Amino acid sequence: MIKNRVEERIEQAVVQMAIANPALGQVRVSNELRKKGILVSPGGVRSIWLRHDMETFQKRLKALSTKVEQEGIVLDENQVAALEKAKAEKQAHGEIETYYPGFLVAQDTYYVGYIKGVGHIYQQTVIDTYSKIGFAKLYDRTNALVAADMLNDRVVPFFEQHDLKLMRMLTDRGTEYCGNRETHEYELYLAIEDIDHSKIKAKSPQTNGICERFNRTVQNEFYAIAFRKKIYTSIEQLQTDLDTWMNSYNTQRTHSGKYCFGKTPMQTFLEGMEVARRYQLQDTGKIQPDEQVIGSSGCESENNCVSSQMASDTFFVR
Repeated sequence: MIKNRVEERIEQAVVQMAIANPALGQVRVSNELRKKGILVSPGGVRSIWLRHDMETFQKRLKALSTKVEQEGIVLDENQVAALEKAKAEKQAHGEIETYYPGFLVAQDTYYVGYIKGVGHIYQQTVIDTYSKIGFAKLYDRTNALVAADMLNDRVVPFFEQHDLKLMRMLTDRGTEYCGNRETHEYELYLAIEDIDHSKIKAKSPQTNGICERFNRTVQNEFYAIAFRKKIYTSIEQLQTDLDTWMNSYNTQRTHSGKYCFGKTPMQTFLEGMEVARRYQLQDTGKIQPDEQVIGSSGCESENNCVSSQMASDTFFVR
């Protein structure tokens, strides 16, 4: 037993109350538990919250949302009020809603840098907004063809392997993602695979912040270290090391995302598969992401969205 650690029954009582009524502060929780004969100080409550990543109201709401999605519990009035308040705040700040793995998958282009003898390197980033499981592939250019290739080579096969359908992609309005469906490789690929496409609002990059955060993580935890330890002479060499890091990111690195709650992205994805099948059985795959946040009506100007890379590239069929 760890010195000064509270009894397991007290710890569980604090955790259960945090989920049962996430709006209560540490003093109120201490008082409520005292009524039940459970003695724990406000400081002790906070220590337990910290161990379980519950020290803020928002984190306790995450725990409640996760429990609802994964266990299908019935909410009382306090829990419903707390979740509705949080939803209203998220909508006001332009945050997105997601319901299960594959419901909404974000994609972005990240400029890695220039390597002498190799050239410019771009990374196609794809993140499942529910589980936070990530995919990354390197290219020497950025256009609609490589954006489609990323999905065809890494993402769609992964979801098919787990018998899940990728429902919708979320991207910015860059030319690699936006264009006329008949002449644009990325839009054409989504149509072939029957995947819906939503674009973030103009001048609202925070809507796709999940990719921005991942790009910052991969820069700090992989590229900044890799380029100081090794001299790369090809994209393939760098891709090999990136794949190793991505495997660690998905299967070993714990994540504090809404549905991860301290689990790895792969754990969250596997646990979320049952949630996805439950939604699909109930035919709720038709639920649309909040149109207040992301619109699917297409680019503001088709003339500005057509890729200029058509001449030298040929399309593929997976």
